[in-house]
Amino acid sequence: MNDPAAMRRSYLRGQLDENAVSRTWLDQLSGWYADATADPAVIEATAMQVATVDAAGRPSVRTVLVKAMDERGVVFYTNYGSAKGRDLAAKPYAAAVLVWPPLERQVRLSGAVSRVDRADTEAYFASRPRGSQLGAWASPQSTVVASRGVLEDAARVIEERFAGRDIPAPPNWGGYRLVPDVVEFWQGRADRLHDRIRYRLDDDTWVIERLAP
Repeated sequence: MNDPAAMRRSYLRGQLDENAVSRTWLDQLSGWYADATADPAVIEATAMQVATVDAAGRPSVRTVLVKAMDERGVVFYTNYGSAKGRDLAAKPYAAAVLVWPPLERQVRLSGAVSRVDRADTEAYFASRPRGSQLGAWASPQSTVVASRGVLEDAARVIEERFAGRDIPAPPNWGGYRLVPDVVEFWQGRADRLHDRIRYRLDDDTWVIERLAP
């Protein structure tokens, strides 16, 4: 195995200046997201790691896909009964990070989390491929199953149930919106003197400030 301590890479692709960033975190994020989606080296531009804590304060992190972003925050979808759903029911706050290594960038967000309106969930669910819709019904997410065959059998049952008609959103499945009060943009720089620009909400006013790397 290669020694992790011996791995070295110099970050030289860009820079980030607090006097040149966008006025709002959303405009800055939208610009970086556009860069990520345009770069063929970025395999999944919407992949976001979301960290939650359970009722006992134990943290957990996993990757989800961002499905909407606007001035209210970023949205992802999941099973409400999943581990993250249970965490968010107990502690409705989360931290998240979007990482785009080919661009030597990451974006961190943290804040309160709430469910999106049911109408938004149903509209998004209707746009999903039919196979993904079947999977949402078939999977008891985060629970132990005996084998993959159990899941495939469940998917076949659901497929027969909804044969020839539209598949509605499951009642235990829907969206969450992370409403950030802190958003940090990180741009890799040479000699580990990275650029970190933070947007921080302070009494309804967003403050833009530089952090030491």
